[in-house]
Amino acid sequence: MEDNRQDVVLEVRDVTMKFNKYETGVNSLKELVVRAFKKNLKKRKFECLKGVSFDVHRGEAVALIGRNGAGKSTLLKIVSGILKPTSGYAKRYGRITPLLRLGAGFDGNATGLENIYLNAAILGYTKKEIDAKIPEIVEFSELGDFIYSPIKTYSSGMLARLGFSIAVSMDSEILLIDEILAVGDIAFNKKCHAKLAELQQKGLTFLIVSHGEAVKRYCKRAIWIDGGLVREDGDITTVFKHYTEAMTKKTAAPATAPAAPAAQPQAKPAAPAAADANKK
Repeated sequence: MEDNRQDVVLEVRDVTMKFNKYETGVNSLKELVVRAFKKNLKKRKFECLKGVSFDVHRGEAVALIGRNGAGKSTLLKIVSGILKPTSGYAKRYGRITPLLRLGAGFDGNATGLENIYLNAAILGYTKKEIDAKIPEIVEFSELGDFIYSPIKTYSSGMLARLGFSIAVSMDSEILLIDEILAVGDIAFNKKCHAKLAELQQKGLTFLIVSHGEAVKRYCKRAIWIDGGLVREDGDITTVFKHYTEAMTKKTAAPATAPAAPAAQPQAKPAAPAAADANKK
């Protein structure tokens, strides 16, 4: 496919991802080295994603759903460029901002303000671009003077506020969201949803990993990942219905062989005829 297609902003083709899976537990780097030295480390390839393909069009909001361990977050990391797939490819046509884990990549000893520069630089923004965004980020985060404190002193809620504020304030065209739709307290969470709705109105493209149906407020399409494969891709209401049915369906009891018929009591032999009784 040509890179100049203007309607497709995310192109995923035959993405396969394999990891090494150790058959015996390894609890530390030291144990890993010792077992490897003693050749007592058994491992096998685990296929997390198996030939996944799909397109996301400009302005579209798509939900990635599936049970834990299905490969959704791994797929998001491949799309964002954090991971390289074993085979296949994921192309992005536009500036991308990943909200994979709020606070990921922060330096605990640096202040909130310093971490804004650090994170925005990682996303590819220049100092001049970041300078212009600082007031907006600080105001949205509502951190006040805490922005000048080391983030190792932040609560988890404050860290989430800062991470979300950086992500939604950048001038990106594609937003990747991994299970962070519940940010901060009720008031700030409402503010976050309002901001996401505003960004969607501006035509941003969303790819959202979620288990819950809250994504229906943004997405009309869902991709169900099951066991590393695309099981269904289509209307979000239909896909969620099938996904929910599959997740809540009771496992049928295993078939059993029919019970053997009860043994019938044997009839007592008939008494010998009188004539036979007299025969000696």
